Parts: sequence; structure tokens; C-alpha cells
Amino acid sequence: MTGMEALPVRDELRGKSPYGAPQLDVPVRLNTNENPYPLPEELVRRIGERVTEAARTLNRYPDRDAVELRTALAAYLTGAAGITVEREQVWAANGSNEIIQQLLQTFGGPGRTAIGFEPSYSMHALIARGTGTGWLSGPRRADFTIDAPAAAEAIAEQQPDVVFVCSPNNPTGTAVDPETVLALYDAAQAAKPSMVIVDEAYGEFSHRPSLLPLLEGRPNLVVTRTMSKAFGAAGLRLGYLAADPGVVDAVQLVRLPYHLSAVTQATALAALEHTGTLLGYVQRLKDERDRLVRELRALGCEVTDSDANFVQFGTFDDAHATWRALLEHGVLVRDNGVPGRLRVTAGTPEENDAFLDAVRAVTKETPR
Repeated sequence: MTGMEALPVRDELRGKSPYGAPQLDVPVRLNTNENPYPLPEELVRRIGERVTEAARTLNRYPDRDAVELRTALAAYLTGAAGITVEREQVWAANGSNEIIQQLLQTFGGPGRTAIGFEPSYSMHALIARGTGTGWLSGPRRADFTIDAPAAAEAIAEQQPDVVFVCSPNNPTGTAVDPETVLALYDAAQAAKPSMVIVDEAYGEFSHRPSLLPLLEGRPNLVVTRTMSKAFGAAGLRLGYLAADPGVVDAVQLVRLPYHLSAVTQATALAALEHTGTLLGYVQRLKDERDRLVRELRALGCEVTDSDANFVQFGTFDDAHATWRALLEHGVLVRDNGVPGRLRVTAGTPEENDAFLDAVRAVTKETPR
């Protein structure tokens, strides 16, 4: 059997590695930004009821347009953002990564380019590569915020077809001001109409309001979200977008037929029925996130302000060595390759205590 090297793989994929975080069996896993709280039993029962109902017609294809689910998601966004979001403005898929893929299939592709401001969510660049879209890396300041004038200048010079703005940003946790998004949107429309995609996967954890109100009057602006984080449903794989109805019509040109299973739709609808309970867990995680920021700083760490359910901290002469030392203490965090820094997901109070104890031990063993 020959390896992949012998296969006629596309040139831009050769030598690349697939996306993935280490999945190790350790007592405390705080590396993948999962919600640590299991779904409440009443929701588990409701999922069972809805899935049982859906199972009776599994011999038929699911609702291709996910009308009931999109209606429920629109209602959720309307309540969360304080603006009216209609069903025609919402589209859903298997995780926000598939949403991003569909957007790049529609507005990117061979001969087109996308720009992101790095360090940021690495899947933006990977999905761009997978769709044949050229990738451009834009600037950030030393504090990991976006320098709006410099970013607008990069957009004017490069004239990308798609602009990614991640807020709160992964892996740094930094949120983006509405004024910055508006500046980048205006720059993206100046030379030629370009799409601006605001990735709000961690929006519910932010100290700041959602950027959804910026959609009004901006047909080339898209906000993407997920149920993986705030809804504690990473295993569900349900992402969605809000945008002008024309964007929703456009992405349906590339979506696979019946891409969203009846079981997925039923499970997501059940979760949306329990929004209040699930967002209560979000508040707990926000409190724990803020505690991590305070305590890490008290330990002498440099911590990036966070609006997400994770915290970037450092600085370390050898971040990977520190990552390995924490692992030896039974705590798994994420080494994203940001020089001198690591990222920890906010877990339960007990998990966070274990993490902080490990940091104390490691910094004592290996002073920075």
C-alpha cells in the first residue's frame, strides 16, 4: 500500500496537516473550548421525544430547507440581539465550519482570495485552501486587537473577495469593536463588492453585545454562529448564519441535497426549547473565565483580555515545554503556536482549580 505522497493530491494540499487538537485521556481536558456541563436531563428526555418522532419518518428525506429549525433560530437571534431576524435571513448546516465552507464555495474559489487577521481561527485558512481560495494574512497589533487603519489598507491593496473577522477571536479571546467591523466593511466595498464574514462562534460569552445589528443595510455582511459552545452541543454539529436573504439564497446553490439530517434538526429544535437553562450555564462559564483571568494575572502571567469561554496566557520562553509540563500534572490545554502563549478553556470550578494548581506547580518548577 502506498502513502498519500503517491496520490495525485492537489498541489496546495501537499505537505499540509489536517486540523485537530490532541485527544488525550487525562483528568482535566481544557483544550477544545467545549462547554463542560452535560445537557440537563429534562433536555435529554426532550431530545429523545423529538428524535423518536423524527425516526418514524426516517424512510423519507428530511426537510431540505430546515424551515422549522431556521424559524426557531431566527426567534433566538431576535431575542438575543434585540433586533428582528427573519427566517429568510438564517441558514443552518453541520457546524459553523460547514457554513464557512459553503460561504467560500459561493463567494471564494479558484482565482479568488480571502483575508483573515492572524492569529485567528485556523479553519478559515484551511477551508479556504480546501475550496481553492487563495489565503491572505492580515495584521494585528501586539495586543492582538485589529488595527483598523492597517487592516483597511491591506484590504484596499489586496482586494480580497472575502474578509474574515473573528469576534471574539480564537485563540486570543479578543472582541472586535463595531466601528472596526464597519471600517473593514467599507474598505471591502470600496474597490469591488466583497463579502465580510463575522465569526461569532463565541458570541454568547462576550462582555459586549452581538454584532448582528450591523447587518441592517449591509447585504454583503454575514454573521456566523454555532450551537457547539453556548448550547453545550459540540456533538450535535449545528452551525448557522444570519445575513441578507440574498446570501441565504446564494449558499443554497452549493449546499448538498438534504445536508441536514432529520435527527440533527430534531435535536437542535429540542435544545432551542431550553435556551434559558443552557444560557444559565453560559453565565457560570463567563464567571469562571473572568476568575481565570484574575488568578492567572495574580500568578504573574500575561493574560489577553477575553470575551470568549477561554483565556490566552503566557508568556513562556518555551510554550510547548510549559504545555507538556501542565500535561504531566494531568491538565491538557492548547498550544496554538502563538509565540510564548497557551490557551485554556474555562471549565467547571473544580477543573479550573486543578488547572490553576498545575500552573502554580509548573511556574515554581520552571521559573519564567
